[in-house]
Amino acid sequence: MPDFAEAVTSALLERFDEKLAVPDGLPGLEELARIAAHRVCRRYQMRDIAPDLLRLLCASALSAPTKSDLQQGEILIVRDAAKRGVLCDLLPEMPWLRDAPMFLVFLANGRRLPQIAQWRGTPFPNDHFDLLFNATIDAALVLANFVRAAEAVGLGCCPISVIRDHAATVSTLLALPDKVIPVAGMGLGWPAEAGAISPRLPLSVTVHEDTFAEAKLAEHVDAYDRRRAAIRPYRRQREPEIFGTAPFYGWSTDKARQYAKPQRADFGAFVRKKGFRLD
Repeated sequence: MPDFAEAVTSALLERFDEKLAVPDGLPGLEELARIAAHRVCRRYQMRDIAPDLLRLLCASALSAPTKSDLQQGEILIVRDAAKRGVLCDLLPEMPWLRDAPMFLVFLANGRRLPQIAQWRGTPFPNDHFDLLFNATIDAALVLANFVRAAEAVGLGCCPISVIRDHAATVSTLLALPDKVIPVAGMGLGWPAEAGAISPRLPLSVTVHEDTFAEAKLAEHVDAYDRRRAAIRPYRRQREPEIFGTAPFYGWSTDKARQYAKPQRADFGAFVRKKGFRLD
């Protein structure tokens, strides 16, 4: 029988460089081991996903928590080959997507609540930023739950936020109405390889007690850079023609370079055009 407690400890040690205690007799260790060992999947077998299985996964994902039972997260399955081709053409940096058996788009739907208010003859004074915020969180929770469900049955996933670089094109392609926006895409299929565990920032940086703390943040980030570079070094540096070649290239340098240029500066305008208010 697999030692799930050891699997949890081992995966989290690799992820966070911290040996975490697992209480004796803790229930649910098989599920915790699966969550702890999450791996992004970008290589897939040429094997279909049965429609009934995909339907089951969607239902499981949509069982996620939802703000005030508003149910504003949704899933769009892209089966049409022409539409998938357009999406893949928009994302040339992800050629592996063409081999993914399934492409999904997770949506934030802020449209239904105003519709219901109109149908029931009640006012809707909540047409402000919180409508977008709630719907987006719901979509993110559905996405996270989908990953859990898919990995539980042996499938691999890769969420794709970069579709928001082309939000207007994606919205038109998928006929998304006002107040419905794409939050993320996802490649889905049976893994062709195991993948690797991505190291994360230490828990000393991302877990807080009672108050927010940033003590020794620079030191923690530097140590993480070194640990990650030893495990999963970057194959190339980002835009050396602009930033030069760094003698040491870690996670923080890569993220600093990535966000040294505007990212989705037009997304706010797109969201407003879709009918959301940001005030």
